[in-house]
Amino acid sequence: MSAALAFRPRTLAAWWPAGLLAALVACAILAPWLAPMDPDRQNLMARLKAPGFEARGALYLLGSDELGRDVLSRVIHGARVSIVVAVSSVLLSGVVGVAVGMLAAYLRGWVETVLMRLVDIFLSIPAILLAIITVAVLGPGFINVILVLALTRWPRYARVAYGQTLALADRPFVRLSRAMGASTPRVLALHILPNIIGPLLVVATLEFGLMVLFEAGLSFLGLGVQPPMASWGAMLSTGRNYIATAWWIATFPGLALFLLVLSANLIGDRLGDLIGKGR
Repeated sequence: MSAALAFRPRTLAAWWPAGLLAALVACAILAPWLAPMDPDRQNLMARLKAPGFEARGALYLLGSDELGRDVLSRVIHGARVSIVVAVSSVLLSGVVGVAVGMLAAYLRGWVETVLMRLVDIFLSIPAILLAIITVAVLGPGFINVILVLALTRWPRYARVAYGQTLALADRPFVRLSRAMGASTPRVLALHILPNIIGPLLVVATLEFGLMVLFEAGLSFLGLGVQPPMASWGAMLSTGRNYIATAWWIATFPGLALFLLVLSANLIGDRLGDLIGKGR
C-alpha cells in the first residue's frame, strides 16, 4: 500500500505534461466544434467586455476583445495555428537536418566539410533574426512562416545527427552491411537512423516548444499569421494596448502559450532522462 502511494505522485509528475499537451492538441483538432462562437465574428456592442459577460444569449466566458470577438473561441482556434505551424516546421527542419547530418558523417571527405561549414554558417546567425529577415523578404503568411522556421532550425538536427552517426559509422554491423553491398541510403535508413532516433526525438520535442514561441513572436511583430486568422502572438500584440483596461485579451492567450511550451519542454526533459537511463 505504501509503495503504491509512493509511486503514484511520481507517476503523475511524469505524465501530466503529456496529458496537458494531449488536451491542447485535442483542442486544436476539435476547434470548430469546441469553440462556442465564430472566432472572427465581430460584435461592436460587446467589445472589451469582461469574462463572464452575456449578451443576446451568448456567453463570453473569457471576455471579448476590441472588436467584440469571443476571446475563448480565438484562443481555441489559435491553438490550431500554433500547433500546426510547430509540427510542420519541426517535421520539415528535422527531415532536412537529419539527412544533412547523416550524409556528412557517413560520406566524410569534402561532403562533410561543405555540409558542416554550411551548418556552422547558419548556426552563427541568431535564429530569430534570421527568421525575421527571411519572412520580411518572403512576406508574412501561414505557409511562409512554416518555411522560415524550418529554414532557421534545421542545423540543430544536423549537428545531433552528425555526432550520433559519426559514433556508429565504423561499428561492425555498419561495416558488414557495406561489405555486403548495401547502398548508402539503405545503410542510413535501416541501420543508422533507428539507432539515433532517440536523441533526435528529444531534440524534436524541445524544438516544438521553441517553434511555438517563434511563431508567436513573428505574429506579435505582424510578420506571422495574418488577420483575421486567430493567433496567440497576434492576440498578445493587440492585448498589450489594453492591458490596463482589458487584461483578459493578452492574459489568456499568454497562459495558453505558456502551458503549451511548458508541457513540450517537460516531455523533452523526460524523454532525455529515459534515453539516458536506457544507455
